[in-house]
Amino acid sequence: MTTIERTLAYLGGAKVLGKEVVSDLTLADAVTSGLPSRSLEAMLIRLHGGSIARKHVYQVVGSERTLQKKQKAKSRLSAAESDKLARLARVAAQAEDLIGDQARAHRWLGRPNRALDGKAPVELLGSDAGAMLVVQVLERIAHGVVG
Repeated sequence: MTTIERTLAYLGGAKVLGKEVVSDLTLADAVTSGLPSRSLEAMLIRLHGGSIARKHVYQVVGSERTLQKKQKAKSRLSAAESDKLARLARVAAQAEDLIGDQARAHRWLGRPNRALDGKAPVELLGSDAGAMLVVQVLERIAHGVVG
């Protein structure tokens, strides 16, 4: 499975997104239009049982209360919320690809990391700058440098 396919699986796939998303470009279009709130639920289900608590996902994406209202109303996420959710999905997919196992990748994302000054990678995914740091650590792991 490619990273984009894994990313889309975290977001619920074509069934939840309501259209075929086959590339980063079509994902960017979907994010700009606002992802369905069901994508957030798909993410929460996919991460359930791992080391990433629901509250961490809400902290990355936006206000828990606002997001829960959108889920209940089955409305769309804003472009900003969609961007953060897609970022979380993309980094989780990259972690899976580079670490080689979904459960281990989720544990890695949820645990404090020395390379990130003791912060769990998921804590940094609310910003693009933080996500870049997390991806850099993942790439170091892929090249055999402990992170």
